[in-house]
Amino acid sequence: MVKPSAPAAAARRRCVAVAAILGWAGLSIQLYLILYLRWSVAASLLGGLVSFFSFFTVLTNTLVAVVLTCELTSRESAARRWFLQPWVSSGIAVSIAVVGVAYSLLLRHLWHPEGWQWLADELMHDVMPLLFLVYWWCCVPKGTLRLRHIALWVTYPLVYFGYALWRGHLLAVYPYPFIDVDKLGYAQVFVNAGGLLAGFVLIAVLVVGLDRWRMDRQ
Repeated sequence: MVKPSAPAAAARRRCVAVAAILGWAGLSIQLYLILYLRWSVAASLLGGLVSFFSFFTVLTNTLVAVVLTCELTSRESAARRWFLQPWVSSGIAVSIAVVGVAYSLLLRHLWHPEGWQWLADELMHDVMPLLFLVYWWCCVPKGTLRLRHIALWVTYPLVYFGYALWRGHLLAVYPYPFIDVDKLGYAQVFVNAGGLLAGFVLIAVLVVGLDRWRMDRQ
């Protein structure tokens, strides 16, 4: 990989900083809205925090913000080295791409948020997927991805799906309507999840292909 000039490196760092700020801002706004709603109805704030981290969107946006922050941090650590490994950052890129695509195709038409909720919604579902994919394209080293990495990447959505079903069974609350067992039944939920998993794998294969294509042209 060609090392960027000092001005280019500085510009890249500024762009990554803006992306990281926007990522944490979207998460902070969403967390505030959830906790404020819980407080206004005298519900448990701890329950609100658990609910916040029960969304695949929130978890994936958190991973995105962590990677971008690690990119900006000069202090070495095991966590920084792990998150900045190309296969880890690439897997997160696949997940945030799925967040954006799935929201646009399956959820956007179901509600029309306004005000701060609209801003949080746009940041987490539209802005951050785009910014992180640009970051992946421009900043993540290319040429190390293999098809076997996809098997590692799919572990994340599979574990999340199991958790969502388990939590929904206990509380009768599901984070997304397309996995609501009480309304759809297990058969339809597994069909929906299978479709999403197929989309995840398709995007993952595309990312691996782009990684190789980019490496061949550097």
